Amino acid sequence: MAVEPIRWKGDRLELLDQRLLPDQTVYVTCRTAAEVAQAIRDMVVRGAPAIGCAAAFGVVLSNGSPESYEVLAKSRPTAVNLFWALDRMRKAKDLKAEAEAIFAEDIAANRAMGKLGAELIPKKARVMTHCNTGALATAGHGTALGVIRSSKNKSISVIACETRPYLQGARLTAYELMQEGIPCTLITDSMAGHLMSRGEVDVVVVGADRIAANGDVANKIGTYPLAVLAKRHGIPFYVAAPLSTFDPKIPNGSRIPIEERAADEVTGYRGARWAPEGVAVRNPAFDVTPAELITGIITERGIVRKPTRARVKSLLSRSRAGAASGRRARR
Repeated sequence: MAVEPIRWKGDRLELLDQRLLPDQTVYVTCRTAAEVAQAIRDMVVRGAPAIGCAAAFGVVLSNGSPESYEVLAKSRPTAVNLFWALDRMRKAKDLKAEAEAIFAEDIAANRAMGKLGAELIPKKARVMTHCNTGALATAGHGTALGVIRSSKNKSISVIACETRPYLQGARLTAYELMQEGIPCTLITDSMAGHLMSRGEVDVVVVGADRIAANGDVANKIGTYPLAVLAKRHGIPFYVAAPLSTFDPKIPNGSRIPIEERAADEVTGYRGARWAPEGVAVRNPAFDVTPAELITGIITERGIVRKPTRARVKSLLSRSRAGAASGRRARR
């Protein structure tokens, strides 16, 4: 892979410091679960699948101690892949093998999603996306950006929203697309509606950090208005996410915990400040897009079109049955 966000070295975990991209390529070395948790909190590593993978290796580094699970679970609240990975590790007999399996399965899931999602992308489509959902946000290939990567032979182009306040679109998505040789145009978040109204967007594809039982989707802040605008202009709006992002215990989006981050992410960036001292700030990192605004959710096991509680349940039931059958076959 041109982009390698997570490197497992047996006695340590190396994480590409995404705070410094695209200017510098620096890896942060973690040797304990506490150091992995700190890297997750500080956004050294980010993206729901990547957080899950990093947490799994964090457990290995601390030999599965009870404290390792506790400190990692507290690192970030919204991305359910974190808790899914920790649950798998708790049940594992061989921690290292399980962490490596989580990593490998994520790449395989992303490639499967990419293949399925590419069938939905028209030739020469102008694809709008939000935040970063590529190799940097996963074990590799990506979710929404994986769909875009898998559609490269269709002569597509991408409109990347900058994704305030942390600029994941401007810094990370544009970086990945330029490395991949996929035409990319960067816009500010507030320009999306204007381009849609002029007929310059054919399809929107985004990722997810948690999907409720009814199909409501929590994703990076700014996703919900994109979905509303896409609905207004008759533009298909797709979500690409692995099955590990579904949380059937959460009935709907109103119950998804939304992380609030530090004020200084809004008042300035990298030492520059543009807001007056003392101004009140809100900084929710995610918003929730209702299922009724979503054309389809692309997973590694199929596409949930016009998601509803019943359709999501059906997908998850089929997937669990398939996974159980695969385990029996391996025995």
